[in-house]
Amino acid sequence: MKRYEKHIFICENKRPDGHPRGCCKDKLGSEIKEKFKNRLKELGLNSKVRANTSGCLDACEFGPVIVIYPEQIWYGRVSLDDVEEIIQSHIINNIPVERLEIKENRFNRDLPK
Repeated sequence: MKRYEKHIFICENKRPDGHPRGCCKDKLGSEIKEKFKNRLKELGLNSKVRANTSGCLDACEFGPVIVIYPEQIWYGRVSLDDVEEIIQSHIINNIPVERLEIKENRFNRDLPK
């Protein structure tokens, strides 16, 4: 079996209403995943790149959150409009979209789980 060159994990975790960190499901996580899947298929990339649902990635305050492997690039506050840019820049041309990146030092571990 041929392995995928890249995996895109899109958080679709649902937290209780009113949770201080919010949740990616309520910030269109599912719609973003579907757009990735559909667009990858349209571009003929779905045999090389896999878009998967993810549970909580523990960066809820940056939601919706995605992470792309093997590069381990984390993106936050991703919108439906950002999907095409991520595919064209990062997936096709291997150039991360800097304006959406969550840098490691921006994670705040003191927030409630």
